[in-house]
Amino acid sequence: MAGADGDDSLYPIAVLIDELRNEDVQLRLNSIKKLSTIALALGVERTRTELLPFLTDTIYDEDEVLLALAEQLGNFTMLPPLESLATVEETVVRDKAVESLRKISQEHSPVDLEVHFEPLVKRLASGDWFTSRTSACGLFSVCYPRVSSTVKAEIRQHFRTLCSDDTPMVRRAAASKLGEFAKVLELDYVKSDIISLFTALASDEQDSVRLLAVEACVSIATLLPQEDLETLVMPTLRQAAEDKSWRVRYMVADKFSEKAVGPEITKNDLVPAFQNLLKDCEAEVRAAAANKVKEFCENLPEDNREQIIMTHILPCVKELVSDTNQHVKSALASVIMGLSTILGKDNTIEHLLPLFLAQLKDECPEVRLNIISNLDCVNEVIGIRQLSQSLLPAIVELAEDAKWRVRLAIIEYMPLLAGQLGVEFFDEKLNTLCMAWLIDHVYAIREAATCNLMKLVEKFGAEWAQNTIVPKVLGMANDPNYLHRMTTLFCINALSEACGQDITTKQMLPVVLKMSNDQVANVRFNVAKSLQKIGPVLDSNALQTEVKPVLEKLATDTDMDVKYFAQEAISDVKLRSTNQSSAQDRPPLAALQNKVF
Repeated sequence: MAGADGDDSLYPIAVLIDELRNEDVQLRLNSIKKLSTIALALGVERTRTELLPFLTDTIYDEDEVLLALAEQLGNFTMLPPLESLATVEETVVRDKAVESLRKISQEHSPVDLEVHFEPLVKRLASGDWFTSRTSACGLFSVCYPRVSSTVKAEIRQHFRTLCSDDTPMVRRAAASKLGEFAKVLELDYVKSDIISLFTALASDEQDSVRLLAVEACVSIATLLPQEDLETLVMPTLRQAAEDKSWRVRYMVADKFSEKAVGPEITKNDLVPAFQNLLKDCEAEVRAAAANKVKEFCENLPEDNREQIIMTHILPCVKELVSDTNQHVKSALASVIMGLSTILGKDNTIEHLLPLFLAQLKDECPEVRLNIISNLDCVNEVIGIRQLSQSLLPAIVELAEDAKWRVRLAIIEYMPLLAGQLGVEFFDEKLNTLCMAWLIDHVYAIREAATCNLMKLVEKFGAEWAQNTIVPKVLGMANDPNYLHRMTTLFCINALSEACGQDITTKQMLPVVLKMSNDQVANVRFNVAKSLQKIGPVLDSNALQTEVKPVLEKLATDTDMDVKYFAQEAISDVKLRSTNQSSAQDRPPLAALQNKVF
């Protein structure tokens, strides 16, 4: 019996081994995902003595399997297999192994961290292959805060060594973790160690290393006292802003608004540097800087913010409005409207409004769309009517653009514009445009236009719909083009609930019933679907006396699809009628409460 028990206890590990050695990758993946169950079955001791060595010895597999293994091992305190996975060639596997190791480190006590985890980090940091050294860079910051002073000194030394490694990939990894490591160091060591490493990495021969050092600058700047920024950080930042590589300058532009360096440094250094980035010879850099214009201006010192913007930033912005690159103009258009809230009404009307109008007339549709989608910013400051005369031609042009996706995008903004313009202005200028979209040759446009009408009715009310929209929609029921007749049905489906029972029964229902005699089968089966859709809005009398006879007639149609949808609608109407009858026959709640059972 004891022997049988022993065999049973070996079964889980035997299954795991068999599946891990199977040729089918999916079976191996399934086995990896069962590690928690296997370990539970084996117990702590056998997991340590049998499962752990086996996993460590089998770190030679497809990347997909290794990635799953690295993720699963994060649920165990199994350092050896994760150490092996942190040295493999595939980057995603290494990154997942490092992620699991970082997770496991939080479960170690300070003593265990020094005895087991920190030696692992040292082995990785001094490994022969660059893969292990890159992985080590991501582990220094998680163990540094909880180890002794002696071990901390060793960790700092290892990090310094990796920052000057011969392999660019290792220096890149160190640069990417520089800011994270700086946050856990004592301030004195930030000044003595990190700043020198930052300066060296920011001057690296590889631009991929330099741009990551610039990214770390954001974290370092937040750690230092204001008086140290000028001497320790700004020289390197100035150098990066004028770097020969556009990728480095791009990173400076992208991170610019995040640098809290104080009013004096901002005025004397950052503003001129930002101006240069806005005028950069590379379009990618100009686009990144343009995208940060609003953020940068918001972070300027309040006491002289307006003067700095008007004197230094706005002239550059005016040049970008007519930039030769459409990505630059599009990036600027997405944020320029936000300057109106910073500069106020007078400056907006005098200086910004001409720029908005120029962009509304830009040949690039994306630029015009970005302006229209941010109109609410200007509306808060100067009111939308001041823009209306120049805005409408741009809207009409977009609405008739040859690219249907551009037309679709402007439809999505129409409810927003309608709310800003008001019902009278909308009826006068834009109503005809909205109705024209209903007969567009692209179905996606007709569908979006139908949804647009529903949103407009929700915004302006049923009475407006009855007087303005419904007559025009119902008029399309006589259109020679069957697609347009079908659009009438789609509109009725969308508008019935918003318009209410009275309008639906008296105005819409007769048109739908009349269309049941249409010569085109597609229209007839959509009549059946429409009657089913608007049924909940109608009263039971209309359902029984008007809807049901038409559906029964359609159920005998020669077209199979018409018959099918008519029968579906009849079943739905019958069910609804039964529910209504049951509700009417049910005694009042008060009578039930008074009845003695």
